[in-house]
Amino acid sequence: MSLNDLESYLWGAAVYLRGVIDAGDYKQFIFPLLFFKRICDVYDEEYQIALDDSNGDLDYATFAENHRFQIPNGAHWNDVRNVTVNVGLHLNKAFHEIERVNALQLQHIFGDAEWTNKERLPDNMLCNLIEHFSQKNLNVNSVPNDMLGEAYEYLIRKFADDSGHTAAEFYTNRTVVQLMSLIADPQEKESIYDPTCGSGGLLLNCAMMLKNKGKEYRTLRLYGQEINLITSSIARMNMLLHGFEEFNIERGDTLKNPRFIHLDTIRQFDVVLANPPYSVKSWEQQTFMNDPFGRNIWGTPPQGCADYAFQQHIMKSMNDRSGRCVVLWPHGILFRDAEKNMREAMIKSDCVDTIIGLGANLFYNSPMEACLLICRMNKNTERKGKILFINATDEVKHEKKTSRLENKHIQKIFMAYRNYKNIPGFARVVSIEDILHNNATLSIPLYVSRHQAKQEENISLQKAITQWKKSSEALHLSMEKLFETLEEKL
Repeated sequence: MSLNDLESYLWGAAVYLRGVIDAGDYKQFIFPLLFFKRICDVYDEEYQIALDDSNGDLDYATFAENHRFQIPNGAHWNDVRNVTVNVGLHLNKAFHEIERVNALQLQHIFGDAEWTNKERLPDNMLCNLIEHFSQKNLNVNSVPNDMLGEAYEYLIRKFADDSGHTAAEFYTNRTVVQLMSLIADPQEKESIYDPTCGSGGLLLNCAMMLKNKGKEYRTLRLYGQEINLITSSIARMNMLLHGFEEFNIERGDTLKNPRFIHLDTIRQFDVVLANPPYSVKSWEQQTFMNDPFGRNIWGTPPQGCADYAFQQHIMKSMNDRSGRCVVLWPHGILFRDAEKNMREAMIKSDCVDTIIGLGANLFYNSPMEACLLICRMNKNTERKGKILFINATDEVKHEKKTSRLENKHIQKIFMAYRNYKNIPGFARVVSIEDILHNNATLSIPLYVSRHQAKQEENISLQKAITQWKKSSEALHLSMEKLFETLEEKL
């Protein structure tokens, strides 16, 4: 199969759910079936390879050492395919058995969908879904890990398109992810963490970026936490279908119950990438006020907005030597009065490296503009005491549903970030003292205005016109003198 064929084939499964299952729920049924089919086809492939290598030794072909995952008797795809009554019940049993015998890797991987609810999933619908997936062999020889991984991400995007704004809970615009990964610049053997990882796209993109550079991407250590059960399962499936095994995706509320702890404190990482949920109103503010992990380093955010609780968690998760983060936020965190004291403390700590304003409509069904907050625990000497502001609101390709960053936009923004120099109307380096004098406001237009750029362009144009007029007048006078000289000699 080509990638397009594979994508069409996988998306075709959603057709059987249309009109019966809400588009926002496609993922909790399609992804587990896809994963189930994949691991069974791979098991069969491994079985045949072992059988051929052993000259037909059936016992040898079933040895655990010959298989990535174990498929117990009665829990294979074909076992469920042969059932036509109580199909959901048999699916559930197969899932539980596979999770049980592969507990270290696959515990709770299939989520908690109601497969036995016949009003929602009648037997004939499940049979049709299973028959659809049965049309193709999804073993490694037919569909390599990279191809299946790309098709899996295609499904995530398609589900996001169909389900609307709520898709932001598990999918971040891929072009923004590329920019964030480029800025974070992950290196071999580094640890990368996403405290609100969704489907794991930020983590995976870092690995894929290293792979495209020809570096050993498998040495990356990937960590993520996700509050939603099915979304955390999707993230784990995503990793496995991309061929990764060295990762750790935990389920839980990052603010209430952080899962990555070392010696009774928050575990620290080289890189933190995140697109946290915005302005969470229902969160454990009182607990955070006396946080046992000391995450309230700048203070306690208001009950109606947990943004700075997530940001402080992120700061505690960065190691002192090479720790850096790139976080996608709404612009409100840059200037809201309710968070002024925390923002001022953050600025004074000199951890903020760069703030990048992005264009509108980069989120599904939302015209909202966002920004990237880039922090470093150990800033370079030339960047200490300063913050770079980049106004990239015009660097976007506007489309009907969702805008995107083209490669030229990504490169322009990244080069401005890397060069750390003033660019009229686009980028400006500002001292911390000046920012504090501006009431600790980090609002990007206050420091980099597109209007100012146009004014500067107009001024430059007027100067050019004036200089051209002067040059023309000087040339005219010199020509007159030349003609006068020639007439005298004649």
